[in-house]
Amino acid sequence: MTTVFVPEVIDDPIGVVVDVVRRTGCTLDDTSLEEVVLTVAGGRAKRRRLAQALLDQPTVLIDGRSPALRVVGDLLLGLRAAGATTISAPVCAGCGKHLRTLQRRDQDWYCAPCSPRATGCAACGQDRVVASLDRQGLPRCSRCPEVDDRDPLLVLTTVIATLEPSLTADVVTAAIGRVFSRPSHLQRLAWVIEERPDLLTGAGAQATMQGVLRLIDELRDAGAQRITRPACPRCQRIVRLHRRINGQWHCRNCLAKSRAQPCSRCGVVREAAARDAHGRPLCPNCFITDPDNQEICIGCVRRRPVSTRTLDGPLCPTCRPDATMTCSICGRTTRAVISSATNQPWCHACRRRRARCTGCGHVRLVRGGTRTEPLCATCTRPATFWNSCPGCGELTVHRRRGSCRRCTLHQRLGQLLRDDTGVIQAKLQPLHDHLAQHEQPETVLVWLDNERVSIIVRELATGQRALTHAALDELPDSKPLQHLRSVLVAAGALPSRDEHLARLEHWIATTIADRDDADQRQLLHRYAVWHVLRRLRHRVRGTATTYGQLAAAKRNITAAIALLDMLDARDHDLATARQGDLEAWLTGTGSVGSEAGHFIRWANKQKLTTLQFPAVRWNGPTSQIDTEARWEQARRLLHCDDLQPEDRVAGLLVVLYAQTAATISRLTIDHVDTVNAETRLRLGREPVVLPEPIDALVGHLIATRHGHAALGDHGTSRWLFPGGQPGHPITAAHLAKRLRRIGIQAGPARATALFQLATDLPAAALARLLGIHISVAAAWQRVAAGDWTNYAAEVSRRTH
Repeated sequence: MTTVFVPEVIDDPIGVVVDVVRRTGCTLDDTSLEEVVLTVAGGRAKRRRLAQALLDQPTVLIDGRSPALRVVGDLLLGLRAAGATTISAPVCAGCGKHLRTLQRRDQDWYCAPCSPRATGCAACGQDRVVASLDRQGLPRCSRCPEVDDRDPLLVLTTVIATLEPSLTADVVTAAIGRVFSRPSHLQRLAWVIEERPDLLTGAGAQATMQGVLRLIDELRDAGAQRITRPACPRCQRIVRLHRRINGQWHCRNCLAKSRAQPCSRCGVVREAAARDAHGRPLCPNCFITDPDNQEICIGCVRRRPVSTRTLDGPLCPTCRPDATMTCSICGRTTRAVISSATNQPWCHACRRRRARCTGCGHVRLVRGGTRTEPLCATCTRPATFWNSCPGCGELTVHRRRGSCRRCTLHQRLGQLLRDDTGVIQAKLQPLHDHLAQHEQPETVLVWLDNERVSIIVRELATGQRALTHAALDELPDSKPLQHLRSVLVAAGALPSRDEHLARLEHWIATTIADRDDADQRQLLHRYAVWHVLRRLRHRVRGTATTYGQLAAAKRNITAAIALLDMLDARDHDLATARQGDLEAWLTGTGSVGSEAGHFIRWANKQKLTTLQFPAVRWNGPTSQIDTEARWEQARRLLHCDDLQPEDRVAGLLVVLYAQTAATISRLTIDHVDTVNAETRLRLGREPVVLPEPIDALVGHLIATRHGHAALGDHGTSRWLFPGGQPGHPITAAHLAKRLRRIGIQAGPARATALFQLATDLPAAALARLLGIHISVAAAWQRVAAGDWTNYAAEVSRRTH
């Protein structure tokens, strides 16, 4: 006898099933066989169970006898319906006749007379087949039915008319007919509603049958006002109730929490999506990422999760055949679907877009119109086409029930921000109002679902952590914490402060405290606090510190630490070190050694060392000065409407006015003034008059500017170029990256502009107009060989 090795996990269950069926002499083609398998076993795990069952018991295809899985019986019926003559129909385990439908007990199939479903009748007490249930839910045989001559439809209509007089009898009858059509089901529903009419007015979670919940939905959709959808007993959300737990109906989310158990692979406590070959639970993430549950995509030829199946093979989510169409709202040609409201294609981004409706003026989800003239749901289609939110009445997506995202956001904020007494602290009330009134509640909900954010917010709400910058500084620094702090500042719950400077102070204190040598700690404290930090405060002069200044200060201090570590390794200090030691160290350090020059010059000035590290004198620009390329870039920025307004304005400030990306990022709307129909931009002490069409571009930017902060202060930000965090401008690095995307290198472009401006203007005028230091302007004028007398002659020839 040949032993067949069965793998623990079957990689191709469809192929295994087709191969086993082929051995019976089945004449169906492979395509028909695969269609039958996909019909009776739609899930991957179910197909694997079917394949394993046929490998263990292939004779079931010939004799059709149980015990066997239900999916095996469905396969037999499916193959027989497809025309397979060599496949047996399922055989009754009692009398042995062929079956056209299945009635199972455990692993056996039975016909109706042989089905062991008999139980004790509640009326006569004999063991007979259950024909119906009485009013108390007890079984009754066909000889002892409970007699109720009343019309169940009339009973239901009478009860509902008492609770909801606004609905007519015809409307109520139609709603009941959409719930149940069989008389036995209507009889049970009438008994339940007659015994407890309060199920229709808020206590529906205690119903003994799901038909009560369906009846409530139908009556609410028909216009009932007093009929109330029940809230979930656990989370108190008014959403669709999914299944009963301990006699009460709960929502899908609470059902998942009740079924949560540790994943056998990653340990996270979640509802199991599936089980492995040994019956151990797997969370959804481990189930999807498990290589055994992935297949080779025919599109990208990678082993990935299967999104859809075609006749040629499986496709992953990236390669699935989504149609590429032109979105009717934004006009982009991308993956899109046909909207059921407009019968026009719309992309996935527009499905989540919120904007101010040009029809009613409210900020709502966009369901029609265009990007410039969006329309909300009611302005696109009549209100009867949509479903209204049971909480606020907002129209939600077609054929979707439950609360809208706005009501869900209010519930989520209440859960997080209320303390143990159910009250929101006065300090957190601005945060609640700021988030609750946000134009994009979906984005706020995603942000609140972040575990770190929700834990910190809950600690602030319950008083476990004080609402101060100092209390937040005790937490490990991370991007979620930085963004939460920015949101608190933007909402007014926390006072604003110089975040980069505070972060630098904390980093200096932590870095110095980690040093073991007391003398080094004292020396680094003198250098970092009383020189680097004091010099930085004097330079910013009350303005916010930039990221570049923060990084430069850190580099100087890090280089000083590296130099001291080198001297300590050679049994030297600053006083005993020699120039040869420094030069030997500089040959192998690269950029770190060059940054140490700042510390060495400070130490030499303080009489702490005799080491020398002269500063490098600037001798002019190193990049090529191309005047023609500068004017070509300026013309493109002025007249190319395909570019974003912020990119055009930022590029013009670099190309024409020699501004750095860091300076441009710090501009606010207060730097722009309109006097006597002239637009003036203040870059230095004296404002610059912007000519046409630059003034129109700047005005358009002020009117339409918006940052990338999902929870930011859109429309109220004072920054000319808002950034990714609320209340913060765009970073210089990100702005320079955006300029590179449109073909502008900020450094060389600024050098070219400054070189040409220094040729025509005197140093004093450059310093006052462009906001640069007078020594820098004089250095550029020397390099450009500019003559200020030409400028003076030009001014003298002007007519006033």
